[in-house]
Amino acid sequence: MLTVIGEALVDVVSSDTTAPRPHVGGSPLNVAVGLARLGQPVQFVGRYGRDDYGNMILHHLRRNSVLTPLEPDSQPSSVALARLDKTGAAHYSFDLLWELPALDRAAPRLFEDTQWLHTGSVAAMLEPGAHTVLAAVERVHPRALVSYDPNCRPTIVTDRDFARRQVEKFVSLSDLVKASDEDLRWLYPDRHPEDTARAWLDKGPAMVVVTRGARGPWGVVRDGAAEVAAPAVDVADTVGAGDSFMAALLATLMERGFGGSGRRDALQGLNAEQLEEVLAFAARAAAVTVSRPGANPPTRQELGLGE
Repeated sequence: MLTVIGEALVDVVSSDTTAPRPHVGGSPLNVAVGLARLGQPVQFVGRYGRDDYGNMILHHLRRNSVLTPLEPDSQPSSVALARLDKTGAAHYSFDLLWELPALDRAAPRLFEDTQWLHTGSVAAMLEPGAHTVLAAVERVHPRALVSYDPNCRPTIVTDRDFARRQVEKFVSLSDLVKASDEDLRWLYPDRHPEDTARAWLDKGPAMVVVTRGARGPWGVVRDGAAEVAAPAVDVADTVGAGDSFMAALLATLMERGFGGSGRRDALQGLNAEQLEEVLAFAARAAAVTVSRPGANPPTRQELGLGE
C-alpha cells in the first residue's frame, strides 16, 4: 500500500482561446490517481469540503480506485485558477485552506499497511497543515520509504528562507526527492539545480531527480548520474505532468521491489543504469499527460504494461 498525503483542489483552467473549465487536481492528489492508474494500491489523505467541488474530488478519487480514509469536512474545497500561456504552460493563483486535524485523530492506524509514503507541494509548506504532515512523515519513516516533491508555489509561500528551511526538513526524511529545475532555481537562485540535487543527496535520500521540461529529466544516485530525453509529443498543456512523472517513478520502483523500510539500504544501492531505466519510464508517463488537457495521467495499458 502507498499513502499520499496532501492537498486536493479543483483547477479552473482557462486561456486566451478557451473558456474556464474545472479539473480535479492538487499535486498530491494527482500522484495518488497516477499510482492507482498504474495498478498500485493507494490511499489519499487530504481534505475537501461537502460542496460541489468536494463532490467532484471525491467522485474522481473513487472512480480511479483511490482509497479515501478521511471524510469531507465542513469548510469550502480549495480552488486553483490556472491560466495557460501560448506554450501550454500553466500559471496559478490559489484560494485554499490547508489544515488536517483528522490526520492526527486517525494515525497511527491509518499507516499500518503503508510501505511508501509520498507528500509535498502546498501540504508540506502551508501552515497549519504542514506541521501535521511533517509529524506524520516522522512517525511513518521508521517503517516505510518516503518520497517528496516540493512543487514550490511562490504565490502562496512567498518567504524563500522559510520555504528553503521547510524543504530541507522533508528532504532529510526522504528516500526519493523529485523537484523541477524551476523549484530549485527559486529555492537556491545562486546555485545550479544539479548542484542542489547533489547537495540534497548528501542529506540522506537514495535518489534525487530534477525534471527539466522539454529537456527531459536528470537524476543522481550514489553510483552516479543519468538523464533521458523527453519523448517528442504535441503539447496540449503541462498541467499535472510532474505529478504523472512522480507517480510513474514510484510505481516502477514498487514493481522492482522497493517498498518498506527494509528495502531502504537496497534503494541506496541503486546504480546509474537502473536510474536511467526508471527515469525513462517516468518520462513516458509525463509525455502522455502533456499530450492531452488537464492532469490526466496514463494507465498501465497506455504505457504498454498490460493488465
